[in-house]
This record gives sequence, structure tokens and C-alpha cells, in this order.
Amino acid sequence: MREILTGIADVIFPPRCLTCGVIMDSHGPLPFCPPCSAGIRFIRSPLCPSCGIPFASPEGEDHLCGECLVTEKPYAVARAVGYYEETLLTAIHLFKYRGRTGIGEVLGKIMADFAGGIWDMNIFSLILPVPLHRKRLRERGFNQAVILARELSKKFSIPLDFTALRRKVPTAPQVGLGREERSANVRGAFTVRKPERIAGRRILLVDDVFTTGSTLTECAGVLMQAKAEAVAVLTLARAVHDHDIATVSAPEPFSG
Repeated sequence: MREILTGIADVIFPPRCLTCGVIMDSHGPLPFCPPCSAGIRFIRSPLCPSCGIPFASPEGEDHLCGECLVTEKPYAVARAVGYYEETLLTAIHLFKYRGRTGIGEVLGKIMADFAGGIWDMNIFSLILPVPLHRKRLRERGFNQAVILARELSKKFSIPLDFTALRRKVPTAPQVGLGREERSANVRGAFTVRKPERIAGRRILLVDDVFTTGSTLTECAGVLMQAKAEAVAVLTLARAVHDHDIATVSAPEPFSG
């Protein structure tokens, strides 16, 4: 009966590609048409087991990148689903800047499937989205990180707290800023409302895009100062330039 109802629904409301809107013949593993699916590059090993940046060569094993060799990060591990380009870039822009929150829910499910494939999600005791300042939240009407994080929370039954971490400074948009400018822009911008909600917890910190990592590093640092046991970072996309990728591999969060 379910298959019959699904078939009827597909006739009345045929599945459409999430980004370009073209009608698709059937439901595939991803909600994108073949050309848009081909525009997604998933991030795979070899990569840095700390910040998650992939390396140019598809040969070799995971190893620390140059930056992580000299700079210890406040988070234990960071991973992203795919490159911030083509299909993922378009989908995120439709979601974030055009108010297509339904796209965000689908992207959140993709993140959840990815996370469940690389980590034992039972190790996390709390999920936190990167917060927007209340002024930006009023302008946009929603926090994209909350929508993504909610799908992870639902799939794995991990508590979601979108008030524990607060952006206390209305920082300028990060778009167009260099690495040092981004870091300076968010320095001191976040605070923990009630440290007792963070202390001793293994936290999954969620955002849409990892660019230089300045925002996520600042958030993770504040959480560790509030006595979190550990913080792992998960984003939908990662801004990286022209790297080739190979087979899937991932470090366990909080290992070592």
C-alpha cells in the first residue's frame, strides 16, 4: 500500500532536484538530479585528522597539516561533508539567503547520514549550533545552523541546546575578509550563558560552512573554557581550493 501511495504522490508531485528544480524520474540516494549530483565533491582522505582539511594528493594516509602541527586547536576534530562549491554552494545559498528552509532540513539529514557513517554518535551528549547575533537573527528570520543541528538531534536522539552558546557581539559579515581579519572579527564575540550546561559534556558543534575556521575555533575555545570535556565540529561544507580526493576515512572524535 505504501508503494502505491508513493507512486501516486510521485505522479501528482513528481520529485524535483533540490537545487535546479528539474523533475526527476525517481527518488535517488540524494535529492539532486544527475548533473547536480555530479557537482558534489565529498571530502575524503587523506586529510588532516585535526581540522579536516583534505590534501591535494590522493595518495597517503591522514596526517596533521602544517597549521595544526604548530597550532593546537580547541576542538578535538573537525569534519565537513563536502566542498563549498557548485551544488552544495547553490543549495546553501538558497537555504541561507533565499529563506528555503525546507532545503536546510534535507541538508541536515545529509549531514546526519554522513556523521553516522564516520563516528559513533553515542559519544556525544549535546549538540550546539553556532549562534547568530539577535540582530542578524531578526533580519534572516532563522538560524541556519539550528535547522541543520535539529536534524542531527532527531536522528540520533542527542539533546539540542541552541541557547547555551550566545553571540554577544554583532560581528561584521565574514564574507570577503582574510584569515587574520576573520579571526579578529570574531575574537571575544561568543559567551556561554550557563557554564553548568556545558561542563563535562562531549559536544558536537554544528555550522553550515567551514571557511578559515575562525568562528568555529572561537566557539570551541569558549566551550572548553566552560569546562566542556571535548568539542567536535561538523559542517555541511568546507571552503577548499582545488584538491583531489580519494577514499573515505575519518578519525574517531576525542580519540587519543
